[in-house]
Amino acid sequence: MVIRPAAADEGIVFIRGDLGGNNRVKADVRNVRDTTLATTLGLNGVTVSTVEHLMSAFRGMGVDNAVVEVDAPEIPIMDGSARPFVNLFREAGTHVQGKGRKLLVIEKEISVSDGEGMAMFLPSPDFRITYKIEFGHPFIGVQQYHLKFSDVSYEEEICSARTFGFLKDVEYLQAKGLALGGSLKNAVVLDDHRIINKEGLRCPDEFVKHKILDAIGDLSLLGIPIIGHFVACKSGHRLNNLLLKELMVRRECWTIAGGFGGELSDEAASRPISSFQAPASIQASIPVI
Repeated sequence: MVIRPAAADEGIVFIRGDLGGNNRVKADVRNVRDTTLATTLGLNGVTVSTVEHLMSAFRGMGVDNAVVEVDAPEIPIMDGSARPFVNLFREAGTHVQGKGRKLLVIEKEISVSDGEGMAMFLPSPDFRITYKIEFGHPFIGVQQYHLKFSDVSYEEEICSARTFGFLKDVEYLQAKGLALGGSLKNAVVLDDHRIINKEGLRCPDEFVKHKILDAIGDLSLLGIPIIGHFVACKSGHRLNNLLLKELMVRRECWTIAGGFGGELSDEAASRPISSFQAPASIQASIPVI
């Protein structure tokens, strides 16, 4: 995988270098094709799977525009977290592009549920996440974590949390041709009773923190930072995606602010950007890695 700079307003674009013809897929909620144990993007028959960790790192480090060239149908899993990507971004640095970043501001509650889990947006002066998980596994049980999002809190609290799963899920993914490089070096793996990894966890709440990592990546597919409180219980890629789709049709529940000269609604225009306590309001790209 190679990550290259992109122009302002280009967003995150994936290019399948192993394919010819129209091999570009934009990171966009409308291009989500599958959410089974990972988020897969697709357009015109071209797919890129397991994009959530890289997308999470882009959002966590404030990168709005980049071109991702990959020579396979799946993003490299690295160590199962977003930390390797964050380290690469730190090493390369980011480039401020001088064009305003628009923000989507939640004004009214929006929620979705599948009977088992739920996810919602609530109004908030900044972007924050409250996430609760519940597994009938003796090593996980119930965990809850609250994050007030910033590049600092993302890097210090979230990006190192590794993906986790059960032996049966690994077998399922590999049967579909995914996670073929999966091992104890890039995931926390549990059997019916315990963690198989000899080194154990990186932190006691690594499970719920990784769910937050995933959610940040999934929500970034909206293509615009969200100012609101994301609350989830027993959610996952599917519900995260359904919430974004519900958000898109519930136009009365949000406004657009920012953009430095872009059109604003009357409500958004009356609210200064600084009041949102958002990440830097200028778009950024990343130099060549």
